[in-house]
Amino acid sequence: MAKQRTTQCRTLLLREWRETAVLLRSVPAPVAALFTVSVVCMNLLANKTLIQTEYLALDGGILLSWMAFLCMDMITRHFGAKAANRITFFAAGVNLLTSLIFFLAGSIPSSADDYTALDGILRGTWFILLSSTVAFLISGVLNNLLNAAIGSLFRKKPDSRLAFFTRSYVSTLIGQFADNLIFALLVFRLFAPVFWDGFSWTVPQCLMCALTGAAAELLMEVLFSPIGYRVTQSWRALGVGKEYFDFIKKEKKQ
Repeated sequence: MAKQRTTQCRTLLLREWRETAVLLRSVPAPVAALFTVSVVCMNLLANKTLIQTEYLALDGGILLSWMAFLCMDMITRHFGAKAANRITFFAAGVNLLTSLIFFLAGSIPSSADDYTALDGILRGTWFILLSSTVAFLISGVLNNLLNAAIGSLFRKKPDSRLAFFTRSYVSTLIGQFADNLIFALLVFRLFAPVFWDGFSWTVPQCLMCALTGAAAELLMEVLFSPIGYRVTQSWRALGVGKEYFDFIKKEKKQ
């Protein structure tokens, strides 16, 4: 029995590995690259608070998070929520690897010049990395599942502009709110008071950060989603991802 379970587990892992490999070959490189780079840069920018008032606080990650969510919406629309979740975890993995490399680079001493400021940026802060990763993974999966669920409601015209914009706007608003709120609560309510000499945001600030951040990111999505819609329509016309779709069909038959 144990041997049979081990064999089944190996078979499942091998199938998942193959499916991920095919997906990575199928997702257009520009979108995959923009998505991954935006996730890495979001992590760096999150170290800086841009605005902090009594009821409002925003960090630098807001400048790029809309791009990550737009890419997720495009991938979900064309490849499905499961595929988008795979790409989300892949981007998070690349971000963790990049953070490790940055940490090592920032920790290596140099006699060429004074790199104290740069080293501080490169090494980053461990609890910001942890919080941003947790928030991104939860909100990313939530966004992808919501996007797909809303899209399934448009049975008659699944490829219409209305379908794309509705599923993108609703999932982005909710996903971004969750991302901002989880990050703010973890960093500025849980970790910062302990490791930043009592510095923290209030709960109203965390909520307002989540709400205003989601609104600002939704505005960016509204501005750029027409481009996303046209790109996904071109993918459909050109048969982008055929290898992946054929792989999925073959797996279902087995």
